Amino acid sequence: MDKDIPVTNVRTMQELMFSELSQPRFAMVLLGVFAALAITLTVVGLYGVMTYSISRRTREIGIRMALGAQRSHVLNKVLCEAGALLAIGVTIGVLTSLFSTSVLKSMLYGTGSRNPAVLVLVSVIAAITGLIAAFIPARRAASSAPMRALRTD
Repeated sequence: MDKDIPVTNVRTMQELMFSELSQPRFAMVLLGVFAALAITLTVVGLYGVMTYSISRRTREIGIRMALGAQRSHVLNKVLCEAGALLAIGVTIGVLTSLFSTSVLKSMLYGTGSRNPAVLVLVSVIAAITGLIAAFIPARRAASSAPMRALRTD
């Protein structure tokens, strides 16, 4: 062009791309932190609900065990109840995410706002995480002594 005009603000393409993508990168990191916090709250909440539910049913579980129920049956019953709660929660979550795609559409790159693979993956992760959180109180209930469970009130 004109050799007398000084060149200022010289940057490499990598520096230019880094500065241009810093705001979307920050938004995605923040979204990831909130997602991790949501998963943590889900696990802690489900664990608390299941522990409370089982503690309220200690006598029932003790009577079942005293009458000859197998530990595996008690464990399966508690896990089936947790699975039902998880199925309801995952269904509500998927429906909510499908209705809120218009808000997130501007933040997505390289994937559709209603990508079924992402929905299935997140649903499976939530279900597995929830079942692991429910397994601990279920195992505790199945391994408790029937007489000890009958004495508590």
